[in-house]
Amino acid sequence: MKVTKDEARRLAITLLEERNAVSTHAALQAEVLVEAELKGHPSHGLQRLPRILTRIERGLADPRTEGVATWRSSAFLEVDGLRGLGPVVAVAALRRIAERAASSGVAVAGIRNSNHIGMLAHYVEHLASKGQIGLAMSSSEALVHPYRGARALLGTNPVAIAVPTAGRPMVVDLATGLVSMGKIHHHAANGLPIPVGWARDETGMPTIDASAAMKGSLAPFGDAKGYALGLAVELLVASIAGSAFAPNIRGTLDSEAVCNKGDVLIAIDVGSQPELLARCSAYLDLVRTSQPADHTHPVTIPGDGASARRDRALSDGFEVAPRLWDELNALSLLSKSLVKGHGQ
Repeated sequence: MKVTKDEARRLAITLLEERNAVSTHAALQAEVLVEAELKGHPSHGLQRLPRILTRIERGLADPRTEGVATWRSSAFLEVDGLRGLGPVVAVAALRRIAERAASSGVAVAGIRNSNHIGMLAHYVEHLASKGQIGLAMSSSEALVHPYRGARALLGTNPVAIAVPTAGRPMVVDLATGLVSMGKIHHHAANGLPIPVGWARDETGMPTIDASAAMKGSLAPFGDAKGYALGLAVELLVASIAGSAFAPNIRGTLDSEAVCNKGDVLIAIDVGSQPELLARCSAYLDLVRTSQPADHTHPVTIPGDGASARRDRALSDGFEVAPRLWDELNALSLLSKSLVKGHGQ
Protein backbone atom coordinates (compact mmCIF):
# COMPACT_ATOMS: atom_id res chain seq x y z
CA MET A 1 0.00 0.00 0.00
CA LYS A 2 1.06 3.61 -0.52
CA VAL A 3 1.04 6.37 2.05
CA THR A 4 2.02 10.00 1.75
CA LYS A 5 4.66 11.90 3.66
CA ASP A 6 2.00 13.78 5.62
CA GLU A 7 0.10 10.60 6.56
CA ALA A 8 3.25 8.87 7.79
CA ARG A 9 4.51 11.93 9.62
CA ARG A 10 1.16 12.53 11.32
CA LEU A 11 0.91 8.94 12.51
CA ALA A 12 4.49 8.86 13.82
CA ILE A 13 4.10 12.15 15.68
CA THR A 14 0.82 11.02 17.25
CA LEU A 15 2.32 7.75 18.47
CA LEU A 16 5.30 9.57 20.00
CA GLU A 17 3.25 12.34 21.61
CA GLU A 18 0.90 9.75 23.13
CA ARG A 19 4.00 8.45 24.91
CA ASN A 20 4.80 11.84 26.39
CA ALA A 21 7.23 13.10 23.75
CA VAL A 22 7.66 16.87 23.51
CA SER A 23 5.95 17.93 20.28
CA THR A 24 9.16 19.27 18.73
CA HIS A 25 10.98 16.06 19.68
CA ALA A 26 8.24 13.92 18.18
CA ALA A 27 8.46 15.93 14.96
CA LEU A 28 12.25 15.47 14.76
CA GLN A 29 12.07 11.73 15.32
CA ALA A 30 9.24 11.39 12.81
CA GLU A 31 11.12 13.47 10.22
CA VAL A 32 14.16 11.18 10.32
CA LEU A 33 12.04 8.04 9.91
CA VAL A 34 9.89 9.45 7.11
CA GLU A 35 12.87 10.90 5.24
CA ALA A 36 14.39 7.41 5.16
CA GLU A 37 11.18 6.10 3.60
CA LEU A 38 11.09 8.91 1.04
CA LYS A 39 14.66 8.18 -0.02
CA GLY A 40 13.95 4.47 -0.46
CA HIS A 41 15.56 3.14 2.72
CA PRO A 42 12.72 1.48 4.68
CA SER A 43 15.29 -0.35 6.81
CA HIS A 44 15.78 2.99 8.60
CA GLY A 45 12.18 4.08 8.34
CA LEU A 46 8.82 3.27 9.94
CA GLN A 47 9.73 -0.32 10.76
CA ARG A 48 11.93 1.09 13.55
CA LEU A 49 9.07 3.02 15.16
CA PRO A 50 7.49 0.16 17.18
CA ARG A 51 10.86 -0.50 18.82
CA ILE A 52 11.32 3.19 19.60
CA LEU A 53 7.87 3.31 21.22
CA THR A 54 8.62 0.22 23.30
CA ARG A 55 11.93 1.69 24.43
CA ILE A 56 10.10 4.83 25.58
CA GLU A 57 7.51 2.77 27.46
CA ARG A 58 10.26 0.80 29.22
CA GLY A 59 12.26 3.88 30.22
CA LEU A 60 15.12 3.05 27.87
CA ALA A 61 14.49 6.22 25.86
CA ASP A 62 13.48 9.58 27.30
CA PRO A 63 11.42 11.57 24.76
CA ARG A 64 11.63 14.80 26.74
CA THR A 65 15.39 15.43 26.96
CA GLU A 66 18.00 16.84 24.56
CA GLY A 67 20.84 15.58 26.73
CA VAL A 68 23.56 17.63 28.41
CA ALA A 69 26.44 19.10 26.42
CA THR A 70 29.73 20.49 27.72
CA TRP A 71 32.51 22.21 25.76
CA ARG A 72 35.65 20.32 26.80
CA SER A 73 37.77 22.55 24.59
CA SER A 74 37.10 25.41 22.19
CA ALA A 75 36.05 22.98 19.44
CA PHE A 76 35.10 19.72 21.20
CA LEU A 77 31.55 19.25 22.52
CA GLU A 78 31.04 16.32 24.89
CA VAL A 79 27.41 15.14 24.94
CA ASP A 80 25.65 12.88 27.42
CA GLY A 81 22.36 12.09 25.70
CA LEU A 82 20.64 11.11 28.97
CA ARG A 83 18.87 8.34 26.99
CA GLY A 84 17.17 10.90 24.75
CA LEU A 85 15.76 10.13 21.32
CA GLY A 86 18.72 9.89 18.97
CA PRO A 87 17.67 12.55 16.42
CA VAL A 88 16.74 14.99 19.18
CA VAL A 89 20.12 14.71 20.92
CA ALA A 90 22.01 14.77 17.61
CA VAL A 91 20.24 17.84 16.21
CA ALA A 92 20.77 19.75 19.47
CA ALA A 93 24.50 18.95 19.27
CA LEU A 94 24.57 19.75 15.57
CA ARG A 95 23.25 23.26 16.12
CA ARG A 96 25.94 23.97 18.69
CA ILE A 97 28.87 22.70 16.63
CA ALA A 98 27.62 24.48 13.49
CA GLU A 99 27.55 27.74 15.39
CA ARG A 100 31.00 27.12 16.89
CA ALA A 101 32.51 26.06 13.55
CA ALA A 102 31.37 29.35 12.02
CA SER A 103 33.93 31.12 14.25
CA SER A 104 36.54 28.40 14.90
CA GLY A 105 36.55 26.74 11.48
CA VAL A 106 35.84 23.27 12.85
CA ALA A 107 33.88 21.74 15.73
CA VAL A 108 33.31 18.15 16.84
CA ALA A 109 30.57 16.56 18.96
CA GLY A 110 31.07 13.21 20.66
CA ILE A 111 27.72 11.74 21.77
CA ARG A 112 27.13 8.84 24.16
CA ASN A 113 24.12 7.54 26.11
CA SER A 114 21.73 8.39 23.29
CA ASN A 115 19.45 6.28 21.09
CA HIS A 116 19.66 5.32 17.41
CA ILE A 117 19.91 8.45 15.22
CA GLY A 118 18.84 6.89 11.91
CA MET A 119 20.38 7.72 8.54
CA LEU A 120 23.50 9.84 9.00
CA ALA A 121 22.85 11.66 5.72
CA HIS A 122 20.12 13.63 7.47
CA TYR A 123 22.63 15.39 9.71
CA VAL A 124 25.43 16.09 7.26
CA GLU A 125 22.92 17.35 4.69
CA HIS A 126 21.74 19.87 7.27
CA LEU A 127 25.29 21.19 7.70
CA ALA A 128 25.87 21.32 3.94
CA SER A 129 22.65 23.29 3.46
CA LYS A 130 24.21 25.92 5.75
CA GLY A 131 27.40 26.00 3.69
CA GLN A 132 29.47 23.78 5.99
CA ILE A 133 31.11 20.44 5.28
CA GLY A 134 29.56 17.73 7.44
CA LEU A 135 30.94 14.41 8.62
CA ALA A 136 29.20 11.85 10.82
CA MET A 137 30.10 8.43 12.19
CA SER A 138 28.22 5.96 14.39
CA SER A 139 28.93 2.67 16.11
CA SER A 140 26.62 -0.28 16.73
CA GLU A 141 26.37 -3.76 18.17
CA ALA A 142 28.86 -6.34 16.87
CA LEU A 143 27.22 -7.20 13.55
CA VAL A 144 30.09 -7.45 11.05
CA HIS A 145 32.76 -10.13 10.90
CA PRO A 146 36.37 -9.15 10.22
CA TYR A 147 37.84 -9.83 6.79
CA ARG A 148 38.56 -13.59 6.76
CA GLY A 149 36.59 -13.94 9.99
CA ALA A 150 33.36 -15.77 10.80
CA ARG A 151 32.22 -14.09 14.04
CA ALA A 152 30.71 -10.62 14.42
CA LEU A 153 33.16 -8.33 16.22
CA LEU A 154 32.62 -4.92 14.55
CA GLY A 155 29.64 -2.64 14.21
CA THR A 156 28.23 -1.67 10.82
CA ASN A 157 29.86 1.66 11.68
CA PRO A 158 28.34 4.00 9.06
CA VAL A 159 30.10 7.09 7.75
CA ALA A 160 28.45 10.08 6.07
CA ILE A 161 30.01 13.08 4.32
CA ALA A 162 28.27 16.07 2.77
CA VAL A 163 30.03 18.81 0.80
CA PRO A 164 28.15 21.97 -0.21
CA THR A 165 28.10 23.02 -3.86
CA ALA A 166 26.33 25.71 -5.85
CA GLY A 167 23.45 23.24 -6.25
CA ARG A 168 22.44 20.16 -4.26
CA PRO A 169 25.17 19.05 -1.81
CA MET A 170 27.19 15.94 -2.63
CA VAL A 171 26.18 13.39 0.01
CA VAL A 172 27.80 10.04 0.79
CA ASP A 173 26.19 7.81 3.42
CA LEU A 174 27.42 4.24 3.71
CA ALA A 175 27.81 1.49 6.24
CA THR A 176 31.18 -0.21 6.48
CA GLY A 177 29.27 -3.46 6.61
CA LEU A 178 28.15 -4.67 3.20
CA VAL A 179 24.56 -3.83 4.26
CA SER A 180 22.88 -2.56 7.41
CA MET A 181 21.31 -5.01 9.84
CA GLY A 182 18.14 -2.97 9.40
CA LYS A 183 18.07 -4.15 5.79
CA ILE A 184 18.38 -7.77 6.98
CA HIS A 185 15.47 -7.17 9.37
CA HIS A 186 13.46 -5.70 6.50
CA HIS A 187 14.02 -8.84 4.40
CA ALA A 188 13.17 -11.10 7.33
CA ALA A 189 9.99 -9.18 8.17
CA ASN A 190 8.83 -9.52 4.57
CA GLY A 191 9.89 -13.16 4.11
CA LEU A 192 12.50 -12.31 1.49
CA PRO A 193 15.83 -14.10 0.93
CA ILE A 194 19.01 -12.02 1.02
CA PRO A 195 21.59 -12.00 -1.79
CA VAL A 196 24.55 -14.36 -1.69
CA GLY A 197 27.54 -12.81 0.08
CA TRP A 198 25.66 -10.50 2.43
CA ALA A 199 25.95 -12.56 5.59
CA ARG A 200 26.94 -15.68 7.53
CA ASP A 201 24.79 -17.64 9.99
CA GLU A 202 25.67 -18.20 13.64
CA THR A 203 27.89 -21.15 12.71
CA GLY A 204 29.94 -18.95 10.37
CA MET A 205 28.55 -20.41 7.16
CA PRO A 206 27.29 -18.22 4.25
CA THR A 207 23.48 -17.88 4.19
CA ILE A 208 20.67 -16.35 2.14
CA ASP A 209 18.17 -16.80 5.01
CA ALA A 210 17.53 -13.37 6.53
CA SER A 211 16.42 -14.84 9.87
CA ALA A 212 19.62 -16.90 10.08
CA ALA A 213 21.67 -13.83 9.18
CA MET A 214 20.11 -11.93 12.08
CA LYS A 215 21.74 -14.47 14.42
CA GLY A 216 25.03 -14.45 12.54
CA SER A 217 27.17 -11.72 10.99
CA LEU A 218 27.35 -9.34 8.05
CA ALA A 219 30.23 -9.12 5.60
CA PRO A 220 32.38 -5.97 5.47
CA PHE A 221 32.00 -4.11 2.19
CA GLY A 222 34.95 -4.41 -0.16
CA ASP A 223 36.48 -7.21 1.90
CA ALA A 224 39.74 -5.94 3.46
CA LYS A 225 39.07 -2.26 2.62
CA GLY A 226 35.67 -2.10 4.28
CA TYR A 227 36.99 -4.05 7.24
CA ALA A 228 39.88 -1.61 7.67
CA LEU A 229 37.60 1.44 7.45
CA GLY A 230 35.08 -0.14 9.84
CA LEU A 231 37.80 -0.90 12.36
CA ALA A 232 39.07 2.68 12.14
CA VAL A 233 35.55 4.06 12.73
CA GLU A 234 35.13 1.66 15.67
CA LEU A 235 38.20 3.12 17.37
CA LEU A 236 37.46 6.73 16.40
CA VAL A 237 33.91 6.74 17.73
CA ALA A 238 34.78 4.96 20.98
CA SER A 239 37.72 7.33 21.56
CA ILE A 240 35.84 10.55 20.77
CA ALA A 241 32.42 9.71 22.24
CA GLY A 242 33.65 7.61 25.16
CA SER A 243 31.27 4.82 24.15
CA ALA A 244 31.60 1.04 24.26
CA PHE A 245 33.19 -1.19 21.64
CA ALA A 246 30.94 -3.30 19.42
CA PRO A 247 30.99 -6.60 21.39
CA ASN A 248 29.62 -4.75 24.44
CA ILE A 249 27.14 -2.46 22.65
CA ARG A 250 23.39 -2.98 23.04
CA GLY A 251 20.24 -0.99 22.41
CA THR A 252 19.96 -0.11 18.71
CA LEU A 253 18.27 -3.35 17.65
CA ASP A 254 16.50 -4.40 20.84
CA SER A 255 13.98 -3.14 23.38
CA GLU A 256 15.70 -4.55 26.45
CA ALA A 257 18.97 -2.67 26.97
CA VAL A 258 20.14 0.90 27.49
CA CYS A 259 21.73 2.10 24.26
CA ASN A 260 25.49 2.53 24.74
CA LYS A 261 26.78 3.11 21.20
CA GLY A 262 28.44 6.37 20.18
CA ASP A 263 27.98 9.08 17.54
CA VAL A 264 30.44 11.63 16.22
CA LEU A 265 29.41 14.76 14.32
CA ILE A 266 31.93 17.13 12.70
CA ALA A 267 31.26 20.55 11.19
CA ILE A 268 33.88 22.24 9.01
CA ASP A 269 33.36 25.83 7.90
CA VAL A 270 35.44 26.89 4.90
CA GLY A 271 33.75 30.27 4.67
CA SER A 272 31.39 31.62 2.07
CA GLN A 273 33.20 31.01 -1.22
CA PRO A 274 30.81 31.21 -4.19
CA GLU A 275 33.65 30.48 -6.61
CA LEU A 276 34.58 27.28 -4.75
CA LEU A 277 30.95 26.13 -4.65
CA ALA A 278 30.65 26.75 -8.38
CA ARG A 279 33.84 24.79 -9.06
CA CYS A 280 32.53 21.87 -6.99
CA SER A 281 29.28 21.86 -8.97
CA ALA A 282 31.15 22.04 -12.27
CA TYR A 283 33.33 19.10 -11.29
CA LEU A 284 30.33 16.99 -10.28
CA ASP A 285 28.65 17.82 -13.60
CA LEU A 286 31.82 16.71 -15.39
CA VAL A 287 31.64 13.37 -13.60
CA ARG A 288 27.90 12.97 -14.28
CA THR A 289 28.31 13.64 -17.99
CA SER A 290 31.40 11.45 -18.40
CA GLN A 291 31.28 8.48 -20.75
CA PRO A 292 29.60 5.46 -19.10
CA ALA A 293 30.94 1.95 -19.54
CA ASP A 294 27.36 0.89 -20.28
CA HIS A 295 25.24 3.49 -22.06
CA THR A 296 22.07 2.12 -20.46
CA HIS A 297 23.47 3.10 -17.04
CA PRO A 298 24.74 6.70 -17.00
CA VAL A 299 27.23 7.90 -14.41
CA THR A 300 25.65 9.35 -11.27
CA ILE A 301 26.87 11.10 -8.14
CA PRO A 302 26.27 9.72 -4.62
CA GLY A 303 22.92 11.04 -3.45
CA ASP A 304 21.43 11.40 -6.95
CA GLY A 305 19.38 8.22 -6.58
CA ALA A 306 18.06 9.12 -3.14
CA SER A 307 17.12 12.60 -4.34
CA ALA A 308 15.22 11.22 -7.34
CA ARG A 309 13.41 8.65 -5.19
CA ARG A 310 12.46 11.37 -2.71
CA ASP A 311 10.99 13.56 -5.45
CA ARG A 312 8.88 10.64 -6.74
CA ALA A 313 7.73 9.69 -3.25
CA LEU A 314 6.70 13.26 -2.45
CA SER A 315 4.55 13.21 -5.57
CA ASP A 316 3.22 9.65 -5.54
CA GLY A 317 3.63 8.43 -1.95
CA PHE A 318 5.80 5.50 -0.88
CA GLU A 319 5.18 1.82 -0.30
CA VAL A 320 4.61 0.54 3.23
CA ALA A 321 3.81 -3.08 4.04
CA PRO A 322 0.11 -3.23 5.03
CA ARG A 323 1.08 -5.37 8.01
CA LEU A 324 3.39 -2.62 9.33
CA TRP A 325 0.88 0.17 8.71
CA ASP A 326 -1.84 -1.78 10.52
CA GLU A 327 0.55 -2.50 13.40
CA LEU A 328 1.41 1.18 13.77
CA ASN A 329 -2.23 2.26 13.69
CA ALA A 330 -3.09 -0.37 16.28
CA LEU A 331 -0.48 1.18 18.61
CA SER A 332 -2.34 4.50 18.66
CA LEU A 333 -5.06 5.40 21.10
CA LEU A 334 -6.47 7.58 18.32
CA SER A 335 -6.14 4.99 15.54
CA LYS A 336 -9.78 5.26 14.53
CA SER A 337 -9.38 8.93 13.65
CA LEU A 338 -6.12 8.57 11.72
CA VAL A 339 -5.90 8.31 7.96
CA LYS A 340 -5.15 4.71 7.00
CA GLY A 341 -3.27 5.38 3.78
CA HIS A 342 -4.46 5.21 0.20
CA GLY A 343 -3.93 3.16 -2.92
CA GLN A 344 -4.14 -0.18 -1.11
